[in-house]
Amino acid sequence: MDTLPPTSAPPPVEGSGCHGGRDTMEAAARAAGKSETMDRLAKDYPRGPHDQPQSMCPAFGSLRVGLRMRRVATILSGSACCVYGLTFTSHFYGARRTVGYVPFNSETLVTGKLFEDIRDAVHETAKPEDYDAVIVTNLCVPTASGVPLELLPKQINGVRIIGIDVPGFGVPTHAEAKDVLSGAMLRYARTEAEAGPVARPRNLVEGERTIALIGELFPADPMGIGALLSPMGLGLAPQTPAREWRDLYAALDAVAVAAVHPFYTASIREFRAAGRPVVGSGPVGVEGTAAWMDAIAKAADVPAAMLDAAKARMLPAIKGAMAAAPIKARITVSGYEGSELLVARLLSEAGAEVPYVGTACPRTEWSDPDREWLEARGTHVQYRASLEQDVHAMLDAKPDLALGTTPLVQKAKELGIPALYFTNMVSARPLFGPAGAGSMAGIVAAQTGGRERFARMVSFFEGVGTPDRAGYGFKTKPEDPPGFRERQRKLRAAKAKAEEAVGS
Repeated sequence: MDTLPPTSAPPPVEGSGCHGGRDTMEAAARAAGKSETMDRLAKDYPRGPHDQPQSMCPAFGSLRVGLRMRRVATILSGSACCVYGLTFTSHFYGARRTVGYVPFNSETLVTGKLFEDIRDAVHETAKPEDYDAVIVTNLCVPTASGVPLELLPKQINGVRIIGIDVPGFGVPTHAEAKDVLSGAMLRYARTEAEAGPVARPRNLVEGERTIALIGELFPADPMGIGALLSPMGLGLAPQTPAREWRDLYAALDAVAVAAVHPFYTASIREFRAAGRPVVGSGPVGVEGTAAWMDAIAKAADVPAAMLDAAKARMLPAIKGAMAAAPIKARITVSGYEGSELLVARLLSEAGAEVPYVGTACPRTEWSDPDREWLEARGTHVQYRASLEQDVHAMLDAKPDLALGTTPLVQKAKELGIPALYFTNMVSARPLFGPAGAGSMAGIVAAQTGGRERFARMVSFFEGVGTPDRAGYGFKTKPEDPPGFRERQRKLRAAKAKAEEAVGS
């Protein structure tokens, strides 16, 4: 018989609705029995010098991971507005998959009926002919209300049930939410493998020694990395996040792990629990590739002669590609994908001046090689960077090109600075091996070559469309009526004085 939750949950803390604020929501979650969950999230994903980076709802990251997997169902429990936004975004990115939703109201939250509704939905969904696993995700309000997904059955008719909490007040970025789910699935798969035989992974080569990659990579990058590993006698295991449940077994069976994206703390913990050594950074540029190959060879016990032969074969091709496509520009880099330091390192080695790198992700030991390399060359590295920090750095550096998030790109273009959206225009290109070495030069040249055009546009539209002159239908540049600002100042002062009198 399935475990039942308490007959009634603690009453919601006042103000613990969707917009109650981070501190209020976290206090509510702890009061409702989620202290262990919140402590684990705080340890795995520390917030850093300020509240939280300005990125999309973090649950999009875990939702994306689940929707990209074969034979995996996804069920969300959260406010309707949040679920609408998440499903809209997921389908915008081409998910084309059903997202389950368990609605709730104040009564079902307080009485525990929401948990029963979730359990019923899981039982209805968990059909072994359709799914290998069902993922249930608590968003902010169910987490704050203490909905105990850990009490769901671990499996139903052979279908694995995985419940995770991904509250916006506990997981800072959508990139780290990918790790919340990836780590939970790896933990489940590891316990299965330790308990006995598991399903055979696809494309398994008996006796092949493999390296597992951590991070969502451009589709061509795993092939490029595989070309680097092959002369070392190594193959490529399925990457994490996985695309199919049985891929998790193959990843855990690798001889070593490459944390190309260094913020997957929970996933790295599971690989370490399986006894797998973990290597940071990635094979970018000549120096980065050589150092990464050295680290992989050490972790995988590759003979020195084989390593030297692999480097002699691969490094000249990378060096030639970079020499053929040098970058002569001053560039600032910022984003929330987790690959910002690798991109900056590639740009810098290609000849660019990179005074600033900002990432919404936290500092971990796995990013230290890239951070140390960049700082040795005068680059300021800002972890948990806010939009304000990224914009200030751009204004201070006056770059030829700014790579960043949508609002930063908007600000740059208003100022006549060429800019590119990091996620769509940079992350969507190869980074590693010879292909990565020459991938950035073309877009940098195309964008920096248009700076004069940007300057002409800024000059032409100067003063139009700025905050207090926005709108349409004007035949000339909008101007304030005489005395308007002074009248508004006096009105604000009078209102503030009246409110002060009422408060006293």
